[in-house]
Amino acid sequence: MKIAFLTPEFPHPKTGSSGGIGTSIFNLSKGLVNLGHQVIILVYGQKEDEIFQENGITFYRIKNIKVKGISAYLTQKKIQKLINDLYKNKQIDIVEAPDWTGFSAFIKPKCPLVIRLNGSDTYFCYLDNRPVKWKNKFQEKRALKNADGIISVSKFTGDLTNKLFKISKPFEVIPNSIDLDNFESSTHVNNNTILYFGTLIRKKGLLELPLIFNEVYKNNKNAKLILAGKDASDVISGNSSTWQMMIPLFDKEAFQNVQFIGSLPYTEIKKQIQQATVCVFPTFAEALPVSWIEAMAMQKPVVASNIGWANEIITDEKDGLLEHPKKYEEFANKINSILTNEALQIEMGVEARKKIIQKFSKEVVAKQSVAFYQKFLK
Repeated sequence: MKIAFLTPEFPHPKTGSSGGIGTSIFNLSKGLVNLGHQVIILVYGQKEDEIFQENGITFYRIKNIKVKGISAYLTQKKIQKLINDLYKNKQIDIVEAPDWTGFSAFIKPKCPLVIRLNGSDTYFCYLDNRPVKWKNKFQEKRALKNADGIISVSKFTGDLTNKLFKISKPFEVIPNSIDLDNFESSTHVNNNTILYFGTLIRKKGLLELPLIFNEVYKNNKNAKLILAGKDASDVISGNSSTWQMMIPLFDKEAFQNVQFIGSLPYTEIKKQIQQATVCVFPTFAEALPVSWIEAMAMQKPVVASNIGWANEIITDEKDGLLEHPKKYEEFANKINSILTNEALQIEMGVEARKKIIQKFSKEVVAKQSVAFYQKFLK
């Protein structure tokens, strides 16, 4: 099968920085190529048009057309022509696009188009309790209604998306995946280190984490908190630094055991995971977070938010622990229950990796995706 992915981002030096959408496409692409399928990546928003090949994948860098007021529409039509030419020349069978901002709303390909729900702007604005731009909501709804098929990375995301747009599109749940070759099981470490990795931002519970750690420290003076990731501005307060907002929330004594090490290369993040005893994710807004899967793949126990999508990754008290981020003392008690019980650390870590191998490996998810695509091919 020949599959094209339309995306605003992809983790490659030529295509710029990438977030969760690009990473999930990257992992899925590797799984598809390993199964013998052909993959084309169509990355828009680029500085120039370019075609190149690497590791069995063909890349199209697409420069946006700039005309005041109609740039997005003209770029969509440019991409539509490219997709249709590729389909006509039998270079693709199907195209997949993300739901984010509904970029495919005015693209009418002659081949089937599938949308994968990783969380639209409308979805995240709802979870963040902030207004969504009407244009984004309009385009996202139009894109979903026009799609031939819908994949959602979690049932929670699919159900909430239908509710928010007042539609009833059927969808199939196929989760995000990771390349297990890059996340080998790590040596067990019992050093009272708590790790958060990811962007420092309100929606990921970073304004709750100081209050949670204060409760951890009250009962465990040896506990250490390490934060690894990019500092972000706060969309609600307008503050330029979430980290600066966090600092006064820590108790003075507890703060002495806190270290913010900033944004790190991927290899360094993995080292931090290896050296941690437990990873924590008190987030409020996700679709299916890859960071949780990465930590679990490296055989680390996880304490995470119990909101929405969470039980689609973690079975509470078996391969991780779940709690609401606003319940600071209860969340802290679950962290301490892992820090103080070496047998639980080992058992939960083993179960976590087992879950990832069975459900979230790139090979498993690639096979599920191919089976879904085949439903739409003539």
